[in-house]
Amino acid sequence: MTLRILLVEDDLTLRYTLQQALEIEGFVVDLADTLAGAKCVLSQYKNEQISMESCLLLVDLGLPDGDGADLINWSRAHAPMPVLVISARNDDSSKVDLLDAGADDYLVKPFSINELKARIRVALRRQTLSGSAVSEEFIFGSLEISLPRHQVLRDGVKVHLTPKEFKLLARLLRQAGQVVTHRQLLQDVWGPDCVDHVHYLRLYMAQLRGKLERDPTAPELLLTETGVGYRFCEI
Repeated sequence: MTLRILLVEDDLTLRYTLQQALEIEGFVVDLADTLAGAKCVLSQYKNEQISMESCLLLVDLGLPDGDGADLINWSRAHAPMPVLVISARNDDSSKVDLLDAGADDYLVKPFSINELKARIRVALRRQTLSGSAVSEEFIFGSLEISLPRHQVLRDGVKVHLTPKEFKLLARLLRQAGQVVTHRQLLQDVWGPDCVDHVHYLRLYMAQLRGKLERDPTAPELLLTETGVGYRFCEI
């Protein structure tokens, strides 16, 4: 299956650099520098019946004819695919709003090509697995997690998690490698009435790290995205 990326970026130098780096990785890269141009390419994908499972939208926010966030909303309705945002905007509220609106991940400029490629792999893998049976058994060194059995083992010894701790862990694992916002976690684990209770998350994440991390003060599995949410390490 050919993996295709639509790169929407108005900076000519950055667009060329990213195109070259992604093509070296074997991606087919289509280019646009405006919202209108990107919509034309996405409409072409749809007309040519290109599988969205093999496509990813890589979009900058500041475009000459509008905001990339508008393209994300449009693509969700017309050509749904994983969306990775690249932007110079680094305020937490922008990141949270975009992730809550459906973006899969967010990278702040400047970023490394290796980090970009890692985020793309995660987003495409999740898209590929979404229509198939996804493994719910995970191994991270000495840690073994079975979601169906509600079981966590460290060095073969069972780790006791409360129901809420396990539900939080499972929610993060099912989107491993991607940031999940505070709001998304609170809504899915505690319910819509608790979306503003971020202190719940801080408390339970501290408890989970104490039980699962080798060094809770320097977590390797349960990672903080400051001001945004949490990310389980890439599998």
